[in-house]
Amino acid sequence: MVSEKKKIIPIPEKVSEAEQYMKDHVGLGKSFDLGVRKFIVLNKEIQLYYVNGLCDTRFIIEILEVLVGLNDRERNTSKVFEIVKNRIVNQSVAEIENMEELIFQVLSGLIVILVDGSSKGLVVDVRSYPGRQPMEPDTEKVIRGSRDGYVENIILNTALTRRRIRDERLRLEMHHVGERSRTDISIGYIEGLADPDLVDVIRKEIDSIKIDGITMADKTIEEFIVKQGYNPYPLIRYTERADVAAAHLLEGHVIIIVDTSPSVIIAPTTMFHHMQHAEEYRQSPAVGTLVRWVRFIGIIASLFLLPLWFVFVQEPSLLPDQLGFIGPNKHTHIPIIVQIFLADIGIEFLRMAAIHTPTPLSTAMGLIAAVLIGQIAISVGLFVPEVILYVSIAAIGTFLTPSLELGVANKISRLFLLVLVAIFHVGGFVVGFTILLLLLVRVKALSTPYLWPFIPFRPKALTHILLRRPVPGSTIRPSIVHPGDKYRQPKS
Repeated sequence: MVSEKKKIIPIPEKVSEAEQYMKDHVGLGKSFDLGVRKFIVLNKEIQLYYVNGLCDTRFIIEILEVLVGLNDRERNTSKVFEIVKNRIVNQSVAEIENMEELIFQVLSGLIVILVDGSSKGLVVDVRSYPGRQPMEPDTEKVIRGSRDGYVENIILNTALTRRRIRDERLRLEMHHVGERSRTDISIGYIEGLADPDLVDVIRKEIDSIKIDGITMADKTIEEFIVKQGYNPYPLIRYTERADVAAAHLLEGHVIIIVDTSPSVIIAPTTMFHHMQHAEEYRQSPAVGTLVRWVRFIGIIASLFLLPLWFVFVQEPSLLPDQLGFIGPNKHTHIPIIVQIFLADIGIEFLRMAAIHTPTPLSTAMGLIAAVLIGQIAISVGLFVPEVILYVSIAAIGTFLTPSLELGVANKISRLFLLVLVAIFHVGGFVVGFTILLLLLVRVKALSTPYLWPFIPFRPKALTHILLRRPVPGSTIRPSIVHPGDKYRQPKS
């Protein structure tokens, strides 16, 4: 349970009292990584608080050299605080007046300088968070395109975004969530382009989060904002590519960057946003359209191929003579529905095992599973070959889905359809498809219809979904985000 709001304690004029407060409340002297550097400048004791591992030592040494050198260059001892503030060699220096802010800034990786006799502190940004450099995300690779991607450092992530959008109206608001974690969260949008009501909703939802910490970062934020419950379909989109996030910002979307997470939240989104991939826009419009349609076919196959094949297995009379070969050609003692579930669960085993297996071993594990286990299972009569074929095609369609969340949601829906088909045959497929469609129609992500522009039907917008249009011809932004300026290019 989140504790009550702490009482604001002003910074004491005596630095010895501030040091005692840090010992009592923060663990100064007990935590090895929390330190204080004491020195004398112009007959005044100065204390510099820092956390090892979060600060760049080179910058701290430069600041110390300048401050200690004041003893040789300055004589005015009545305004030591102002002199120190004026001589600090850093682009980011701010004043603070209470101990809560001092503790928060120090634990965030900044340093705080206190001057004896002054009830203020100076915060200097010398952060150097541990982490990796921007690199291409494994889940959103492209043949051509940038190889930099978001990382776990919020400062680098905002810089990657700024690099692509040099608009003075780009806003990156900073918020802090978590009573104990105090995690940095940035809301990014283009003022005058993004819907201000949407920005207000997201801002209020984030500020209203009451929790001790969000160690799971963006996923926790998602659950607070969209209140998804047990709906498996993703209501926001994740991306680790800075160019994808920038493209959505220019459309009027809002992004949410959470420190310690390489994924950026894009809102609002529809189901069709989860079917897009950056590769489509790195190729010519014709090739991009082909790639998009192949992906659509794969997604449809991952959802409907197995249930539809199972319908024909149960009702062979529905097939024309030309397609009479569809269906199991061998007799088996194990029901087909059981075989399908066993094969589907087996592929899920392989996927999870591949995630937890070291890369050099995962390839060998896949070969063993595919060649030995699959072939032996068919030979002993556990599976008929057709089950392996269609389950594999459905699995490939799942992996073909750009959004992992959408792929898993479609897998759950596929299993639901299979159960209905097993019980009610053709009627089960029709009823299951209808229920799924009605559920998706009812879903709204931040007041955005999930199946837009299919339902409600918007023919021009649907054309942009089905075809990868040339950029010079795409002059109007999607109306679903209610952009302040609906034209991408100035009207001549």
